[in-house]
Amino acid sequence: MAAELTVHQLSAKHRPTLDQALSAIRSRAYWSPHPEHPKAYGETAPADGLTAFEAVRGTRMDLGQPGTDGWVGGEVSPYGPDLGVEYPHVDPEVLLPAMRAGMGAWRDAGPEARAVVCVEILARISARTHEFAHAVMHTSGQAFMMAFQAGGPHAQDRGLEAVAYAYEEQTRVPGRADWSKPQGKKDPLELGKSFTAVPRGISLMIGCNTFPTWNGYPGLFASLATGNAVLVKPHPRAVLPLALTVQVAREVLAETGFDPNLVALAVERPGEGIAKALAVRPEIKLIDYTGSTEFGDWLEANARQAQVYTEKAGVNTVVLDSTDNYKGMLANLAFSLSLYSGQMCTTPQNLLIPRDGIATDAGHKAYDEVVADLAASVGGLLGDDARANALLGALVNPDVKARLDAAAALGEVALASREVVNPEFPDAVVRTPVMVKLDASKPDPEAAYLSECFGPVSFAVAVDSTADGLELLRRTIREKGAMTVGAYTTSADMERAIEEVCLEESAQLSLNLTGGVYVNQTAAFSDFHGSGGNPAANAALCDGAFVSNRFRVVEVRRQA
Repeated sequence: MAAELTVHQLSAKHRPTLDQALSAIRSRAYWSPHPEHPKAYGETAPADGLTAFEAVRGTRMDLGQPGTDGWVGGEVSPYGPDLGVEYPHVDPEVLLPAMRAGMGAWRDAGPEARAVVCVEILARISARTHEFAHAVMHTSGQAFMMAFQAGGPHAQDRGLEAVAYAYEEQTRVPGRADWSKPQGKKDPLELGKSFTAVPRGISLMIGCNTFPTWNGYPGLFASLATGNAVLVKPHPRAVLPLALTVQVAREVLAETGFDPNLVALAVERPGEGIAKALAVRPEIKLIDYTGSTEFGDWLEANARQAQVYTEKAGVNTVVLDSTDNYKGMLANLAFSLSLYSGQMCTTPQNLLIPRDGIATDAGHKAYDEVVADLAASVGGLLGDDARANALLGALVNPDVKARLDAAAALGEVALASREVVNPEFPDAVVRTPVMVKLDASKPDPEAAYLSECFGPVSFAVAVDSTADGLELLRRTIREKGAMTVGAYTTSADMERAIEEVCLEESAQLSLNLTGGVYVNQTAAFSDFHGSGGNPAANAALCDGAFVSNRFRVVEVRRQA
């Protein structure tokens, strides 16, 4: 396969970016090569991106994959329109051998070549960020600005972060070494040794509905950068962003002389459920999955031939003990509860508030006051429909609406959900969050706050004291997992106690956030998403452990 673009050219172009990424994961300082602002992409980029998105609607996306045995479509935007895109349906008996065929050359290219090819894929995706933003918006229900940022630069950052970790882990061992062992008066024993990072096999990336690129790119690029072929299995309602990703990856691989079948797409027919069938195939050696606990547990129990990385459900909690910025605390929590209608795996659900209230800079606030003030803060934030639509987006699927509707019967409603009309997309289902009062004083193994209620639902849980709240926090992390924990306290002793719980139970903690950083947001290269140490996820995005088990080092010894 003749290369139109050489690895040497890509190294000259992208090595500085790779080096900066390596520096960032070591320093944990802020850095991003992907602009967050839509205007940074050029004056015509917004119109060009929308035109490109509209041009793909109603078309058949032929990726040129082996084993195509039909076509699959049916995506409908949470905002209402039918996307009308058809994708290749594949026969794995044909596709999987074709994917393996290119792995030898990809392995032999070495860590740097693989890294810069991956960076080129990300650079081309970045250039089309506006197009991808519309694709994410109309599959996930995110409002446009969130789809632009989270589905674009933030997702690309996470992909690049995975490439950096992959490169660093693969290059810990030198490619060659001369070994000489002295033998006294005899000649030394001498060997030449070579060390090669070899891939595990084919990697299966099972995409999610809510963040197809943000949650998908770390596993995709971690596996590809470590030499594995990657089969992308999108969520049936969120195919387009990952199909476009596969399309770009295949183009770059072909142009650089590698087999484009190193990255392929597997789309399922309605009700087909191909993820289970693919996950247990012997060719599949790695699996990345974001979604329900039920299927994540099934993968961990049944895909025994594969290394499985899962992000599942969790119960995210905020402990309210005291604050020196009551107004800032309320505003920060209101935004966190509202963003993307709570459809983030990091959105806080349980707000643990002592029934005697909390100390604040505005005086002592009783439990009922705190709850009422927070409800008022959410109501004020979302009182204007235009702002509400920009923050809430649309409910991603009917299951979320069903949970929202059912939540009002779980306890006393402190904040009722209301319908918001989106004038541009009248078919969108937009709802403001509901907040329900619950009491932890009566032990109840079926209590609503002991399970994840994914969506715009939060529980203001009265606890006897902050110490009792910490025990409930510990229990929920240990039994159900948590992607995030938040806490507000002015006490150094209580801060240490909260931190100790999170250290012991391996949960990521945010303390006293009152400004423009929120508990449900994480920054690539600096923040770890999940810890891999509690039931919510068995891996963190992104650390060395996330990539190091995707390859093995094979040694060849030769007599010198």
